[in-house]
Amino acid sequence: MAIVKTSCLSVWAGVLAGALAGLSMTVQAAPDAIFINAQVFTADEAQPAAQAFAVEDGRILAIGGQDAVLAYRGPQTQVIDLEGKRVLPGLIDAHTHAVIGGLAALSPNLEDEALALPELVRRVQAWRAAAGGKAGEPLVVFGVNPDAWADPQRLSAAFDGPGWEGQALLLMGSDLHTAWANRAMRAQAGINRDYAQRLTAAQRHTVGLGPEGEPDGILVDAGVDLATLQLPRPDAAQLLAAARFAVQANNRYGITAWMDPAANAGPGEALFSRAPGSTGTGILPAYRALAEAGELTAHVAALLVVSPFSDAEDLDRLAEVRQQFLGIPNLSLPGIKIFADGVLEYPAQSAALLGQYGNSGMRGEMLLSRDGLQALVDAADARGWLVHIHALGDRAVRESLDAFECARQRRESGISHSITHLQLVDPTDYPRFARLGVIAVMQLHWAEMDNYLLDLVKPYLSEQAFMGQYPARSLQTQGAVIAGASDWPISTANPWEAMHHAMTRLGPEGGLNPAERMDASSMLLAYTRHAAQAIGQAEQIGSLAAGKQADFIVLDRDVLAVDAAALKETQVLATYFAGRKIYEAP
Repeated sequence: MAIVKTSCLSVWAGVLAGALAGLSMTVQAAPDAIFINAQVFTADEAQPAAQAFAVEDGRILAIGGQDAVLAYRGPQTQVIDLEGKRVLPGLIDAHTHAVIGGLAALSPNLEDEALALPELVRRVQAWRAAAGGKAGEPLVVFGVNPDAWADPQRLSAAFDGPGWEGQALLLMGSDLHTAWANRAMRAQAGINRDYAQRLTAAQRHTVGLGPEGEPDGILVDAGVDLATLQLPRPDAAQLLAAARFAVQANNRYGITAWMDPAANAGPGEALFSRAPGSTGTGILPAYRALAEAGELTAHVAALLVVSPFSDAEDLDRLAEVRQQFLGIPNLSLPGIKIFADGVLEYPAQSAALLGQYGNSGMRGEMLLSRDGLQALVDAADARGWLVHIHALGDRAVRESLDAFECARQRRESGISHSITHLQLVDPTDYPRFARLGVIAVMQLHWAEMDNYLLDLVKPYLSEQAFMGQYPARSLQTQGAVIAGASDWPISTANPWEAMHHAMTRLGPEGGLNPAERMDASSMLLAYTRHAAQAIGQAEQIGSLAAGKQADFIVLDRDVLAVDAAALKETQVLATYFAGRKIYEAP
């Protein structure tokens, strides 16, 4: 056996090299900034709370007790005293149409306000007058409360009379699933008696009909597509302005990441009747332009929406779209979004139910066949793509879970798939979310007794089904991961209002099943760690832990100590993205 002799000089050289290496690491690890005197809700299971954290090159270097973190301070480190303020990870919206929200906010918009017809007419006429030079183009008004569809004949009397013969008008419902089009708009879209008579039984709900069989202007899902295809598409400058507005608005609320679930379908394009094989890029160019300008101060997980007519082979064509937008800073394309059904509210009633709607005896429509949905989910899972399914009715939820179960039986991809909206879920399906690893992405701003539920849903469901809507606590108790979302512009992007509604479920007639109320900690996790899982970014963001990106917000109150009413009024004092302050309250 050979004996290796080492000289004293060599030993000391090794010790010195090790010491210098350690010194070098220490120098490299000196943070850019250390934030002290904070009440940090980390959303990290291993260390739920902290008093200080250090940031280097946009990432968390260290987090924990103040003295331990201050030990990392270097000569150039800035020390920032947060004076006892509450700090959270940057919030994440797990389902928002952000650029569409920006466009809607910059357009004529009623913001879901329920109006008497004379006031509705006054505002629409004012917007028409303001359009001036755009005479001849369709006038689109966003954010119309669907309560306006209660009497389409009165809408026709107001907007089909003298002076409106050549002016197309589309009142876009705030749910984005329903709309009302005047006669001039219907003429452009080819929506007439002949078209209505050609509809199949499955399509009949998409166009409302008057007593004489003439279309009355009410449009649902694919019917809305007929009208939107006639609208002029926003140009690149308009889309960029909308994207910029969306980013700034979200940053003000403390939101530093979101899922955009239909990014390849832009304004003026079909959503519910898209032809399979569509290679449209939708609003993705706006995100790219914003990133190139250095203004995309949020992580965007952009999903490609598939057509209800798509099959597994159509994913090859979506992959071509996806390839065009890979490698863009702060933009990821983790998968696809599927519409399983429509909405529950009258007159649409296109959500797929296990039971029946009380007025019609109908069950709503699945937009894909059972076999088609399972094949599409399986093909996406096999590619490693995240699948996010729109399902409001309990039958749509069950068939979506069935599709995920089939994919899980074939392989364990480890992908956090999700179902969103979940207005009705059969109790026997509650435990399946945890068992299948499917995240429940919920818009709990909707869990209140407003006119949608009282006037457009309650008369048509059993009392048990009605009170069981949005079963967040039941799902959580059965082990489901709940992620928070807005579906902006269908409802406000403000997460603090959504948390309030989730915690109170208030409104007329005593509220919507108080047993389903959520607590503050659960809602903070829903908008941080759990939402990061839902958008496929859990390794990078969603909690404040060493190695993760330094996205965090400073608040004006301790949201873990105040009541739900005070939480609703929370103001963000500062928002940081990758360690850089991107918003500060005036």
